[in-house]
Amino acid sequence: MSITTHPDTVLIVDFGSQVTQLIARRVREAGVYSEIAPFQFAEDAFKRLQPRAVILSGSPASTAETGSPRAPEIIFASGVPVLGICYGEQTMCAQLGGKVEGSDHREFGRAFLEVTEDCALFEGVWAPGTRHQVWMSHGDRVTALPPGFKVVGTSSGAPFAAIADDKRRYYGVQFHPEVVHTPDGARLIANFVHRVAGLAGDWTMAAYREQAVEAIRRQVGSGRVICALSGGVDSSVAALLTHEAVGEQLTCILVDHGLMRKNEAAEVVSMFREHYNVPLVLVDASDRFLAALEGEVDPEKKRKTIGRLFIEVFEEEASRLGGADFLVQGTLYPDVIESVSFTGGPSVTIKSHHNVGGLPERMNMKLVEPLRELFKDEVRALGRELGLPERFIGRHPFPGPGLAIRCPGGVTREKLEILRAADAIYLDEIRKAGLYDAIWQAFAVLLPVQTVGVMGDGRTYEYVCALRAVTSVDGMTADFYPFDMDFLGRAATRIINEVRGINRVVYDVTSKPPGTIEWE
Repeated sequence: MSITTHPDTVLIVDFGSQVTQLIARRVREAGVYSEIAPFQFAEDAFKRLQPRAVILSGSPASTAETGSPRAPEIIFASGVPVLGICYGEQTMCAQLGGKVEGSDHREFGRAFLEVTEDCALFEGVWAPGTRHQVWMSHGDRVTALPPGFKVVGTSSGAPFAAIADDKRRYYGVQFHPEVVHTPDGARLIANFVHRVAGLAGDWTMAAYREQAVEAIRRQVGSGRVICALSGGVDSSVAALLTHEAVGEQLTCILVDHGLMRKNEAAEVVSMFREHYNVPLVLVDASDRFLAALEGEVDPEKKRKTIGRLFIEVFEEEASRLGGADFLVQGTLYPDVIESVSFTGGPSVTIKSHHNVGGLPERMNMKLVEPLRELFKDEVRALGRELGLPERFIGRHPFPGPGLAIRCPGGVTREKLEILRAADAIYLDEIRKAGLYDAIWQAFAVLLPVQTVGVMGDGRTYEYVCALRAVTSVDGMTADFYPFDMDFLGRAATRIINEVRGINRVVYDVTSKPPGTIEWE
């Protein structure tokens, strides 16, 4: 459920498309708030949100199948504008009196749309008689239009590629405007929310900040609040927003598990204590964590050990502070979406990957999740709004288990120190080359392999360091970053010269899939 209310909201009904999140992003980029609801919960979401417009998503389903998903009738009875995309167009036609059939001519990938007539959806973007690249992904196609509709665009495989009923403000497109492969798609979605639905486009981070601060105050009242600060962007932004709302009622707890990057804990502490004057407790629990992890080689056991100890340490510190009524978590909107089972599971079960999973129940606390409506790039925009330094906002993601999963094989203090030093040099070289912001994530991995080397006149037998750097939009898929060999040579030479314990450096050129971004 929203923590805030947005007067101008677009509801996106999700029929199971892989790219539904992109629709929400395009609407928000147009300055209008949007929320996604699986079709099973769409009627409840419509009543709760009272949206000013609705977009129906694509789907792997076929409208010809018995029991295939449909949009709630309340949407068509309400008089709000509706845009149907791919399956959304098909179900709209099927529900409003048209006809959809399986097609011999399926279209997947790039296609070209001929604009045959003008309509409000195309106004100022596409003129009649012009031809435009779009992205198709469909087997079924519309074969008869419902009453009131006209064809406004055709493609070789879809004679009803774009349809319009300007009077009722209903539009359907067989292509996907939300993907980058439809170059004008974002402008069409902006047209739908601005020209068709008449929404102002005034949903900004400044407005979100005000609404979120008010919502936190209403939720917390005079209660005590604690926040598990990891040093990452999400928990930091959530903490600053909560501090703005409730001030001294908030205490942040940073657990240093001995698995952080070089100087990381000190940097986070100085930023929060000196620049923001936020009450912060730093707990050095590195001995406890490293003793429990010593020699552990199973990656899943490493993760579970770290998670269990984190909860224990956090619980002890919280009770030392006299307990709390609320726990702040940096849950983001993609976590919320992923936790809503498309086939009808619970609507707000957050995935267990959060580093404070299990804490609220154990400690009888209520959750404060001020970022649960935001995507990652929106959190960064909110961080800028709150005055976080750009160097901090643009930081690469860092895993909760920290360097433990970048140290395949047994974890030891010595190996962590070697890894920390190598990682710092690698990132320093990336920054010097001006490449940091072009890369989604970059890090060093210390392999459980030792090789023979020659340094000076002596023989060495030391560790191998692997370097990893990837580009990605959301971390779901990733490509390795194509460094030039001069850069890799420079980074490798520095690491071997400056880090005692490494005598060989390799670069990982695996994409995701088939690999994962992290090694463990």
